[in-house]
Amino acid sequence: MSGLLVTLVMFLAMVVILATGLPLSFCLGGVGAVFIILLWGAKNSLMVVAYSAFTQTMNFTLVALPMFILMGNVLGRSGIADDLYTMIMRWMGPVRGGLAMGTVLICTLFAAMAGISGAATVSMGLIALPSMLKRGYDKRIAVGCISAGGALGILIPPSIPMILFGWIAQVSVGRLFLGGVMPGLLLSFLFCLYIGIRCYFQRHLGPALPPEERVTWGEKFVSLKTVILPIFLVLAVLGSIFSGLATASEAGAVGAAGSLVCAAIYRRLNWAVVKEVTYETLRLTGMIMWIVIGAVCFTYVYTAIGAPQLMKELIATLPVSPWIVIIVIQLIYIVLGMFLDPTAIIMITVPVFVPVITVLGFDPVWFGVLFVVNMEMAYLTPPFGFNLFYMKGVVPKSITMGDIYRSIIPFVGLQAVGLAIIMLFPQLVLWLPGLMFNGRA
Repeated sequence: MSGLLVTLVMFLAMVVILATGLPLSFCLGGVGAVFIILLWGAKNSLMVVAYSAFTQTMNFTLVALPMFILMGNVLGRSGIADDLYTMIMRWMGPVRGGLAMGTVLICTLFAAMAGISGAATVSMGLIALPSMLKRGYDKRIAVGCISAGGALGILIPPSIPMILFGWIAQVSVGRLFLGGVMPGLLLSFLFCLYIGIRCYFQRHLGPALPPEERVTWGEKFVSLKTVILPIFLVLAVLGSIFSGLATASEAGAVGAAGSLVCAAIYRRLNWAVVKEVTYETLRLTGMIMWIVIGAVCFTYVYTAIGAPQLMKELIATLPVSPWIVIIVIQLIYIVLGMFLDPTAIIMITVPVFVPVITVLGFDPVWFGVLFVVNMEMAYLTPPFGFNLFYMKGVVPKSITMGDIYRSIIPFVGLQAVGLAIIMLFPQLVLWLPGLMFNGRA
C-alpha cells in the first residue's frame, strides 16, 4: 500500500500546487524533487534524475517538435491560406453554407501540413471570418466552423501531441500518425455535413453567394493551382513517413524546409518573418521541453515506487468491464481538458493510463488516437480551450466571448459523436497502420 499511498499524495500535491498558478514544469519537477529527497535522500538520487532528464530530452523523437512547430509557424505567414480561401470561395460559394464547409476543408488541409491548431485557426479567423460575416453568415456558424476546423490540426498528421504521446507511451509515432488520418477525415466530414444540412434548411445561417460574385468554370479550374504547393508539402512530409524513407523526426525537417520554400515562392520569406517564426518556435519548444524535464522528474518517482505495476494489478482485479474503464478514462480526459493543456495531460496521465489499457487488452495506438480526439474537444471547451482564445484575438468587437462559447456547442457534440464512433469501430484507427506498416515497427 505504500506505493499507492505515495502515488495518491504525489498527485494530490500536484493538483494543489497547480491551483496556485505555478507553471506546470516547476509543479511537476518540484513535486518530483521533494519526494525524491524524502524517499531516497538528495546525495545521489537527484543526480540520477538530472542524468535521466538529460537523456530523455536528447531522444531523437523529440527533434520532430521544433521542426513541425517551425513548419506551422512559417505556413501561417506564407500566404497559402489567402489563396486557398479564394479558391474554395469560387468553388463552394454558390452552395448554402459553402464558405463555412470550405473553411473546414481548408483547415483539414492545413492540419495535414502544420501539426498545430493555431496556424489554421488564426489564419482562417483573419481571412474567412470577415468574408463570411460580410456575406450574411450567422456569426455562430462562422466562428464555430473555424474553431472546430482549426482543432483538426492536432489529429490529422503531423501532430505535436501525437509525437509527445508516442514518446511517453513508447508507441510508434508513425503508427499514431497513420491512425489519425481516418478519424480526422471523419470529423471533417461530420462538421461539413452538419453545416450543409443546417444551412440547407435555415438558409439565413449561410446564404449562397449572389450571382454577381460567382465566377466562370474556367476561373474555377485556374484557381486549383493554389492547391499544388500544399499537396506537394503534404506528400513530402507524410509520404516520406508512410513510405519508410524517413522517420517522423526526419520528416519534420523535410516539412520545415518545404514550408520555407513555400514562403519563398509566395514572396513572403524575409528576415523579419524568419526572425519572428524562429523566436516563436524557440518559445514554444522551450516551454514544452521544460514540461518534459519536470515530467521526467515526476515519473521517475512514480515508476521507482512501483506504482505502474500496482495500478495494473489494481485495475485487473476490478469487477467491471474493460469498456467501463475506457469510458471513465475518456470522461476524466474531458474534465482535465477544460483546465489543462494537452502537453500537461500527456505528461501527467499517459504513464498511468497506458499500462492499464494495455493490461486490459486494448491497442495503445487506438487509445492514443482516442486521447488526441479528446484533446480536440479540450481545444474548444471552456474555460481553458486554446482555440477559444485564438478566436477572441481575431474576431471583431461585435462578437463577444459568450458568442464564441455558444458557437462551439454543436461542434463539441459532433466531436463527442466522432469519439464514440472511433470507440465502437477501432478499425477506423488501426486499419491504415496495419496496411501500411504490414508487420514493421
